[in-house]
Amino acid sequence: MGALAEVTAQGLQIIAALFVFLVGCTVLACVVMFVIDANQSKNAVRRNFPVVGRFRDLFIKLGEFFRQYFFALDREELPFNRAERDWIYKSAKGKDNTEPFGSTRSLSPVGTPIFVNAPFPPLEDEKQELSEIVFGADLPNAYTTRSVINISAMSYGSLSKPAIQALSRGAAKAGCWLNTGEGGLAPYHLEGGNDVIFQIGTAKFGVRADDGSLDEVAYQKLTSNPQVKMIELKLAQGAKPGKGGILPGHKVTDEISAIRRLPKGKDAISPNRHPDIASIDDLLCVVGRLRALAQKPVGIKIVVSSSAWLAELCQRISELDAPIDFITVDGGDGGTGAAPMALMDNVGLPLREALPMVVDALDEKGLRPRIRVIASGKLITPAEVAWAYCAGADAVNSARGFMFSIGCIQALACNENTCPTGITTHNPSLQKGLDPEVKSQSVANFVEKMDKGVAMIAHSCGVAHARDLRREHVRLVQDTGRSVPMDQLFPYAAAMK
Repeated sequence: MGALAEVTAQGLQIIAALFVFLVGCTVLACVVMFVIDANQSKNAVRRNFPVVGRFRDLFIKLGEFFRQYFFALDREELPFNRAERDWIYKSAKGKDNTEPFGSTRSLSPVGTPIFVNAPFPPLEDEKQELSEIVFGADLPNAYTTRSVINISAMSYGSLSKPAIQALSRGAAKAGCWLNTGEGGLAPYHLEGGNDVIFQIGTAKFGVRADDGSLDEVAYQKLTSNPQVKMIELKLAQGAKPGKGGILPGHKVTDEISAIRRLPKGKDAISPNRHPDIASIDDLLCVVGRLRALAQKPVGIKIVVSSSAWLAELCQRISELDAPIDFITVDGGDGGTGAAPMALMDNVGLPLREALPMVVDALDEKGLRPRIRVIASGKLITPAEVAWAYCAGADAVNSARGFMFSIGCIQALACNENTCPTGITTHNPSLQKGLDPEVKSQSVANFVEKMDKGVAMIAHSCGVAHARDLRREHVRLVQDTGRSVPMDQLFPYAAAMK
């Protein structure tokens, strides 16, 4: 017993000594921080309240965490609320998405879509398979697809290797396409054997010559790959209309440097527009050149703000009989990566206004269905996708919906190389948490649930499938509190009546 007491006493002495040491270190650290804070001039709060003022920044950071998990209601978060994310998480796991005890969604906000159910919808055994759409029907390599939802432009570099691998394999399982984004074609985009849309941004990554112009030899070699089905020339994206893409230098690894033909470790900042495109005629000339070289469908990606420019574009396409196969319309509130707040918050029309404008402008010149319309911009639930088909879209892209399907938790760290889910980081210790094979099945599950949800809305409206949806099938809530049929707010073009 005496020996035990002696050991216990020695243990207590060690603990006490450690406690004193830690307290001393803490006091010393506080004194050092006090001196630093009191004598610096960059931060007024820390200068006036040394040490204590440092907690302000900490609480701001912690505020995002506590709001997301404890304080925010299911329907109030931005850019995507908990109810939307939970629907995708359940879908990606293949779980049941039914909800008990009625909807928690408010139907009063302006613009809320309310679908018009038919009094006598098709019986279950009368349902039809989703119709095909064809891009570039006059080309030897026309592209035919049935997919309702597709993976929007997300570059390798902005997204990690395992994230791209998961998306590629998942796209193959789901039968949808994967857009490369402006960062060039990586081997991981092709890994699953899926259909690929190759995007050319303003810096022409992957097909750029040393002077930044198009390398025709590299372009023809890349587009000869049978998995590359179409080419998309990006003029603008929703996150930053009028500004080129941004990839921080710490994400430009050896591999990304080789794919993009850029120096390693240097910020990849694309020009704010294509240097060789300064007019609509220039644009149509470049599209025709890309189409002739690849013999595959070529389209453009735009953010709409001016109806006059849109009308002029369609007028010149009609006058020149320009060979353009599709237009991807991105909403001004889009964006998956880093973007200046001044542009992300304030420039470009949201998709709800832009999509009908583009469809109508094409209709007025009789350019549909030769020119297909792809909708892109915060479309992550069946109701939003069904609305896009009602508005006139031929196909729908989603970026953040698929990011959620492979595990994104909306940590808002996409541009900091610290993404906790491994999706937007090149840190190997963080990437290891993302298993491409497991997450590829999550992608396929998400597409399956989306297909079923959109089909359910279409059948409720009395039509066979999503591509039969029209504007009269949805009403939009107005500031009076009443809803109005969409075909009254956006009447069909005269050519379509």
